[in-house]
Amino acid sequence: MDLRHQSRSLVEGPARAAARAYLRGMGYDEQALARPFVGVAHCWTETMPCNFTHRTLAQSIKDGVRAAGGTPMEINTIAISDGITMGTDGMRTSLVSREVIADSIELVARGHRFDALVGVAGCDKTIPAVVMAMARLDLPSVLLYSGSIRPGCWRGQDVTIQDVFEAIGAHSAGRITDAELAELEGLASPGLGACGGQFTANTMAMVFEVMGISPLGSAMVPAQDEAKSGVAEQAGRLGMRVLAEDLRPHDVITRASIRNALVAVAASGGSTNAVLHLLAVAAEMGVDVTLDDVDEISGKTPLVCDLKPGGRFVATDLYAAGGVPLLVARLLEGGLLDPDVPTVTGATLGEAAAAAAETPGQEVVLPLDRPLKPTGGLAILRGNLAPDGSVVKLSGHERQWHRGPARVFEGEEAAMATVLAGDIRPGDVLVIRGEGPAGGPGMREMLAVTGALQGAGLGPEVALITDGRFSGATRGFMAGHVAPEAARGGPIAAVRDGDTITIDVAARRIDVDLSQEEIAARAAAWSPAPNPFRTGVLAKYEAQVGSASTGATTNPALPEVRRPV
Repeated sequence: MDLRHQSRSLVEGPARAAARAYLRGMGYDEQALARPFVGVAHCWTETMPCNFTHRTLAQSIKDGVRAAGGTPMEINTIAISDGITMGTDGMRTSLVSREVIADSIELVARGHRFDALVGVAGCDKTIPAVVMAMARLDLPSVLLYSGSIRPGCWRGQDVTIQDVFEAIGAHSAGRITDAELAELEGLASPGLGACGGQFTANTMAMVFEVMGISPLGSAMVPAQDEAKSGVAEQAGRLGMRVLAEDLRPHDVITRASIRNALVAVAASGGSTNAVLHLLAVAAEMGVDVTLDDVDEISGKTPLVCDLKPGGRFVATDLYAAGGVPLLVARLLEGGLLDPDVPTVTGATLGEAAAAAAETPGQEVVLPLDRPLKPTGGLAILRGNLAPDGSVVKLSGHERQWHRGPARVFEGEEAAMATVLAGDIRPGDVLVIRGEGPAGGPGMREMLAVTGALQGAGLGPEVALITDGRFSGATRGFMAGHVAPEAARGGPIAAVRDGDTITIDVAARRIDVDLSQEEIAARAAAWSPAPNPFRTGVLAKYEAQVGSASTGATTNPALPEVRRPV
């Protein structure tokens, strides 16, 4: 293979003298211009701790690329902090940023004719976004996760940002004082890196290791661990190796490897957002994976990782226990993963997992014959409220059934105000609508509401359904991604206060006690709130985004994209 299969057209020959002149002025000498160009794409920003280490990691990656005979070119894109924007209008931008990040990396890589790509990602949307760009480009590519934060310590207990969100609800209910809330706030996020539990960032980092686009064993090295720079340098070298071997995303991201990734989500009690993101990656790669695959896989995969938000441990504990390789080895023992899928290291997943080492006495990853639960952490529910599906998280609680009266809210703010006012009753089913991909627009997460419910002590006694989505830190009996969404004519638009809703996990149903005729008549009479963003990125997103049931992408190849509102 010609290692300069793309960059040659950019800088070679007399006609490209002007391009070379620009690059020479920046310090690229003749030798650098004669080597393959490797894009080093990252998401550094000063708005959050998750991606704050990316510029430093990029330097180590670039050292690895140069040592292996390539010319690295660093590029930077944007990121939105879910945790910081949570509960505000700014959260509308979070899922939208996934598309913008993928678009940005794709544009620069195409425009500047990179021969290979090493991507660095750290927070919830940057991780799938980088992989979506890799899928579109199909250049030899490697993903590096920048790593998780260490837990804080409050009154002798490990804490994460999840505890702060739940403490807000406890504070509003008078269960903790101003001083206690302030003390926890000062200790819960003690440094750099992504949120510590098996929330969305660590879930996605894990699944992309299992999928094979990240080297097995690389992701769970904590963000501020001294070993991280060495992992980054090796990722740079690996970027040159996948180029030399012409190993591309289409070789790695397959139906088999995505199904492996879904096994890891189920076994680890991972975020419901993983469903959205893996469907999006599958769509970008042209791979046939659906919600039915999610439900089938979770139904036969035991929950073996005792990780927050439902369990005891965080990502740094998983790393100390043996990391993702240990989980992969466990799942391979049970025949739950395809061992023959290739990875970016050149080894198959089974070969890579042979080096897994378990720390004696660890309690993070349980044996398959002693799981926390016999089935995985997710289920897909359909019914007259969600004909195209919804996602419910099962880890962290034992509930499988709920029947109660609807409390309907047009948007997250109305629900949050009611929770903080103490006006939610045991048995209620909170219905938050108008928060879907188009209706939001932006499909906001509901951690502020779900955390407040838990903190107020209502988590075990109520249920919540929404056409929006949840943070990976959410726990409780919550069904999100209800599709079709209200703004696209979904039945959730028909629900009124007092209607009886039944959520039945065993039957995989979510229903309201109304006839189809009544649902249709009410839904037709309901009008979504007008999008306040008539121009700009949120207006474009509303017009282009597809259903949550297929990943909420702006991929024009999907039939529901650009469906009239």
